[in-house]
Amino acid sequence: MNDYNRLSKFANLYAAHLKTRLGKRHKAEVIRFEVNLGFNLTLLSHMLEDDVYLPVQYYNFKVFEPKERDIHALRYPDRVVQRCLCDQVLLPAIEPRLIHDNAACRKGKGVHFSLDRLSRFMREHYRLFGNKGYALKCDIHKYFQSVLQCYEDAPGRGLPLGNQSSQWFALYYLDEVDRLIKERLRVKHYVRYMDDFILLHPSKAFLVDAKLRIEELLCERLSLRLNNKTKLVPLSCGIDYLGFHSRLTDSGKVLRRLLPAAKRRMKRSLRGLRSGLAKGLLTPDELSQSIASYRGHLSHGSCQGLISKLISPPGALLYTTHTHPVAPHALHIY
Repeated sequence: MNDYNRLSKFANLYAAHLKTRLGKRHKAEVIRFEVNLGFNLTLLSHMLEDDVYLPVQYYNFKVFEPKERDIHALRYPDRVVQRCLCDQVLLPAIEPRLIHDNAACRKGKGVHFSLDRLSRFMREHYRLFGNKGYALKCDIHKYFQSVLQCYEDAPGRGLPLGNQSSQWFALYYLDEVDRLIKERLRVKHYVRYMDDFILLHPSKAFLVDAKLRIEELLCERLSLRLNNKTKLVPLSCGIDYLGFHSRLTDSGKVLRRLLPAAKRRMKRSLRGLRSGLAKGLLTPDELSQSIASYRGHLSHGSCQGLISKLISPPGALLYTTHTHPVAPHALHIY
């Protein structure tokens, strides 16, 4: 069975629908799709088989955390096809080609995997060189807006933020950079989360040269460039990465603290949760799930004090009924 046959197979589209609807079954477009589920999936299957399928136009909206971004989202039936494309075609084609420490949006990996790998690399570096050494932290200028020609953010360039397929293309697009760093420069301590990547090395001169090599490859091969967030810093100063500041202690332990900007975003979000509950836009169960998610995220850092300040103990989130409002002390925001 070729790639296109796998994409149009009814069973694969159904499996994609089950994944796409997760957490969204209350949405109107999902309900409409499921009312005539068999017909809608069969229609998609036939359109793909007959080579007449075209996605409906994107709808656009903005998000403002962690920064303002334009999101271009597909309608639900097209998201089902996208999910099927990713699971049946892109994942098996791209996944085996990626290096281990290309960490974003892959099964068994993600933000916490990438943070843990950085901590491991910092500890390994400490055992070899102590606190001496440097970190080169690189970030790509307007990465999604600059990659490929499948969506025009600027003439001939851009990936639509909101497409699952965009994540796979973005993961793979910098594979040449990964290969340069791991195979030609032989950097052992290297980790990348999408367009945010870090190299550790005892020699400042080595990392200065590595930065020049990376910039040359980005410019000549990928039509990209590094932005002003790119920095070469002494390892003793710590590293800002994925919302946390990771710092080596004198004993070689890594302490991980939430960055001030990430803390401010979390406080705003928690205020929004409290407001949503008060207005009836959020159920107690949904609130509990959100709080558990924040608690789990903070547990990956040295953040016990912050947890106690931002979020009350788990018992405060329990309710005797689903009709009574949350107790005033259940969600502390300072």
